[in-house]
Amino acid sequence: MHRILWSVMLLFGCGCARSQSAGPVAGGDRLAGKPYASRSSVIARHGMAATAHPLATQIAINTLQQGGSAVDAAIAANAALGFLEPVGCGVGGDLFALVWDPKKKRVVGFNGSGRSPQGRTLEQLKKRLNGAATIPPFGSLAVTVPGAVDAWFQLHQRFGRLPMSEVLGPAIRYAREGVPVPQTIAHYWKANIERLEAYQRSQPWLEELDNARKLFAPGGQAPNEGDVFYNPDLAHTYEVIAKEGRDGFYRGPIARTIDAYMERIGGDLRYDDLVRHRGEWVEALSTSYRGYTVYELPPNTQGLAALQMLAILDGMDIGTSPSAQSIHLQVEAKRIAFEDRAKFYADPAFMTHNPADLLKPEVVAAKRSLIQSGRVRPVEVSDPAVLENGDTTYLTVADESGMMVSLIQSNYRGMGSGLVPDGLGFMLQDRGELFALDNKHSNVYAPAKRPFHTIIPALVTRDGEGWLSFGVMGGGMQPQGHVQILCNLIDFGLNLQEAGDLARWRHDGSPEPTGQAGNKNGTLHVESGIPSSIRMELEAMGHKVEVSKGGYGGYQAIMRDSARGVYYGASERRKDGLALGY
Repeated sequence: MHRILWSVMLLFGCGCARSQSAGPVAGGDRLAGKPYASRSSVIARHGMAATAHPLATQIAINTLQQGGSAVDAAIAANAALGFLEPVGCGVGGDLFALVWDPKKKRVVGFNGSGRSPQGRTLEQLKKRLNGAATIPPFGSLAVTVPGAVDAWFQLHQRFGRLPMSEVLGPAIRYAREGVPVPQTIAHYWKANIERLEAYQRSQPWLEELDNARKLFAPGGQAPNEGDVFYNPDLAHTYEVIAKEGRDGFYRGPIARTIDAYMERIGGDLRYDDLVRHRGEWVEALSTSYRGYTVYELPPNTQGLAALQMLAILDGMDIGTSPSAQSIHLQVEAKRIAFEDRAKFYADPAFMTHNPADLLKPEVVAAKRSLIQSGRVRPVEVSDPAVLENGDTTYLTVADESGMMVSLIQSNYRGMGSGLVPDGLGFMLQDRGELFALDNKHSNVYAPAKRPFHTIIPALVTRDGEGWLSFGVMGGGMQPQGHVQILCNLIDFGLNLQEAGDLARWRHDGSPEPTGQAGNKNGTLHVESGIPSSIRMELEAMGHKVEVSKGGYGGYQAIMRDSARGVYYGASERRKDGLALGY
């Protein structure tokens, strides 16, 4: 089995000759000939940050060194990423966070998602859709209230130390001075602009996208790798927020500008929708996995799917090394969890079931009994899945007090709706695309309702202490990625960087919370680093296996070794990101 594990990591293309121990807590050298990672994990005593852009990570570390808390540093990094990584996030989107509070020894959660326009009914929406079966990804019909800025201020009020003017200062400076675009972000940027322009050509009725092209395709094209991008409009928006607080966004000049823009283009989002918005502190859901306690946010996120998968797997033996059987069991657990995701997950104010009931031992045991060892459980449904791709940023920060922040933020598909309010420097999200249109569905569109969300942060405790803060970006990949990372760490004994570098799988084709049915047994996509011998075994079990290049998420993680008082940090080698400590 060690030979298989070596093959998985070697074929994926890892290139360093040394790493750390296999233990999920401690570090050290591996013996020669054992598996290795793309690099060693970062280790530091006082603080750690891992984000999808090196400059954002540096901003987070600088904020910690200036006396800021982990929350201050996370907000500073997220604000910077709204400029540095507009393909993944921005203040036109929503935010979710889990925080390990070392003083109270507990995990607290925040749901910073916005609601649909209160003045538009389901009937009015269907009339605007003119017979379309789903809400389109571009244009005003998918726009919901942006929740990120409110989330910043609520998190800051509870856990912040520095004034917001200092927290937002680096993002303001970079947006005004300009920054060169890195490789991966440039790739997604070009794809986003091409997709936006192609969609507009096919939909002549679509609201004007001129602002988006002027801002994000200066000179008529997306920035290439190494091109310097500037966004003085966003710098000004951040200055208003820094000076006037959250009210500057939800009641002041920014809200008025959004309202005027949406009215001009025929959108339904209004000033009162922004005024009424407020995110919520929520109780995180949790499950035990091999003695570790894993926390996820409840619906309207899909975090419960990761917990359902782990609860099912906790009563099964997946071995101590990657194998066809370990992947098979994880995929089958995913298929079961995603069937519930499609039926039940929605804004909790509209749900008819208690999400925690899906984690009851008797419910989990019944679902576990459906899994057949060595054979795919057949399902007869037809239509393709639609939610497997989404552009998101995940970041995590930890400080000297032991506080850990797990934060995820997104505009959803692509860079968002394609709608950039006049002079504000950011795009509004298209998260409303994820509403169902069947009035019998729990996730059906309604006025002032939060849509189903794909983005999920994760946090794990061990022996009553904060142990791991991590996330894996990427639409429907996220719960699957969370489970794979934890299996890599806990079951297979990999260290923090190895756990992220190991070749991944992604199952597509499950039914969706938008009402779409699944695609029979679905398709199991795998990275090329998973050996052909394992792929052949999976096919013999009944899985439809395809080797695919992309769509496996973006991983950032921080692990706390409480006994020695040190942090480990790791960052996704598939992205532009970086982990740093001090």
